[in-house]
Amino acid sequence: MELWFTEKQTKDFGITMRVKRTYVSEQTNFQKLDMVETEEFGNMLLLDGMVMTTEKDEFVYHEMVAHVPLFTHPNPKKVLVVGGGDGGVIREILKHPQVDKATLVDIDGKVIEYSKEYLPSIAGKLDDSRVDVQVDDGFMHIAKSENEYDVIMVDSTEPVGPAVNLFTKGFYEGISKALKDDGIFVAQTDNPWFHQDLIRNAFRDVKETFQITRLYTANIPTYPSGLWTFTLGSKKYDPLEVTEDRFHDIETKYYTPELHRAAFVLPKFVKDLTE
Repeated sequence: MELWFTEKQTKDFGITMRVKRTYVSEQTNFQKLDMVETEEFGNMLLLDGMVMTTEKDEFVYHEMVAHVPLFTHPNPKKVLVVGGGDGGVIREILKHPQVDKATLVDIDGKVIEYSKEYLPSIAGKLDDSRVDVQVDDGFMHIAKSENEYDVIMVDSTEPVGPAVNLFTKGFYEGISKALKDDGIFVAQTDNPWFHQDLIRNAFRDVKETFQITRLYTANIPTYPSGLWTFTLGSKKYDPLEVTEDRFHDIETKYYTPELHRAAFVLPKFVKDLTE
């Protein structure tokens, strides 16, 4: 008997894939967690029935969350990741030698535990000496931090369950306080086909909080619609004004210096969401 999984990305549309086996199916203290092996995308982490990451296409998301702000900031020594318990963003951050410390704060320790076991190619750097892993509420961690971080990355689920507070103006204002005077932050802000209001509202709130606000995109096949957006807020440095000497060689599969700039060139219907 064949087993298929469908994520209903809207009430009328979904993405379906064949499942070889289920490793974990558990209700944690915060969400429904499933770790499965799929025929097409390899091992896959699901939270509340939504695809979070897969072995096949994870590099796109994690590289674009990490490298855009880290190459924009001239000296990112202290970095925070809110969410991201699978460890992929941390793995990419550690490719930057300027980073002295990367702190990961995820509310659900089970995500970290099972990612280490079933997604070692993604979570393999969580035990690095430069990494501080904290199982805690990222919203509260931000609220208690002031003038502490050079770069903050919000690697959250969609705005449901424990992630609801991570899409509010108060959270962005807290991030601004937690950043140093020349700090940068980036958050995933969903897709422009099904969640235009989310992007429009997030961009507006970030723009009211930060001196420079930019929206950029990437192609991620297993995320709703395949076209994904990220919103960057910066106190000083513009990602479109990064000079060639800022880039240094790192191993990537998606991100390049050329793509760094190109990602900010938006389709008209996406650009309209920022105006």
